[in-house]
Amino acid sequence: MLTLEQKEYIRRKISNKIEIVDQDVKYLELSTKPISPENAIGRVSRMDAINNKSVAEDSLRKAIEKQAKLKNALKNIDSKGFGVCQKCKGDINFKRIAFMPEILRCIKCAK
Repeated sequence: MLTLEQKEYIRRKISNKIEIVDQDVKYLELSTKPISPENAIGRVSRMDAINNKSVAEDSLRKAIEKQAKLKNALKNIDSKGFGVCQKCKGDINFKRIAFMPEILRCIKCAK
C-alpha cells in the first residue's frame, strides 16, 4: 500500500507526464495532416511523406492511448485499487508505479 507522500509524488509525476503527452499529441496531430497532391514534390519524396504520415498516425494512436491511461491513473490515485495488481491483487512496487504510473499489473503478472 502506498503512503500519502508516495501518492503525492506519483500525482506530480502523472501530471508532468500528461503535460508531455499532451504536447506530443498536438505535434503528432500536425504531422498527420493529409498530404496534398498539389504539392510539387517528386514521386519518391511524396511516397516518403506518406510513409512518414503513417508512422506519425501510429505514434499518435499510442500517445492518445497513453494520455487516456495517465488521466485514468490520476483520477483513480486515491482509490483503494490504485497500486494493486489487477491480476494477482498484490501490491505493485512503488518504483514500478513511479516509473509507469499508468501500469495496472505487478512485474510478475506483466510477463
